[in-house]
Amino acid sequence: MSRALLVIDVQNEYFSGALPITHPAGHPEQILKAMDVAAGKVPTVVIQHHFPQPEMPFFQKETSGWELHSEIKARPHDLHVEKTMPGSFTGTPLEAWLKKNGITTVTIAGYMTHMCCDTTARQAVHRGFTVEFLRDATGTLDLSNEAGEVTAEELHRSILCAQQMLLSEVLDVERWIARIAG
Repeated sequence: MSRALLVIDVQNEYFSGALPITHPAGHPEQILKAMDVAAGKVPTVVIQHHFPQPEMPFFQKETSGWELHSEIKARPHDLHVEKTMPGSFTGTPLEAWLKKNGITTVTIAGYMTHMCCDTTARQAVHRGFTVEFLRDATGTLDLSNEAGEVTAEELHRSILCAQQMLLSEVLDVERWIARIAG
């Protein structure tokens, strides 16, 4: 099995902007740990979101919130993908790159659990990839809109349960590290 680590949207907006990730505790450190262990062993793809629509209040190119987190920028990666939709496969070279490199399994880390991580995992399954979803290296926030309210913890747990049901294998970073070491 050949795998790639997908580090999705670890951008400043989620740390110092309008969308602070609050759950689970320790999520940034776990993402960095996965990247550090992957270095030289598992190809790593860093994915960065931007909205081309100027009326969107965040993820506008060349803004501070759009920038990758400095710790992500400082770590090695094999491919940088820019996307404009929640799914990392839509309108990007990701699928072609994975296939060219013989990747059969993708490991999901990053933000937000319920949006870009969930969508990317579903897209991967639909394209024939096996998916590993890192429960402690993905994160989300409290959500409130016209449909209702949900805490970050409830939202994260719900998405992980749905992913485990038919789509992904949900595991923590330590178990993933043991898997790639063996």
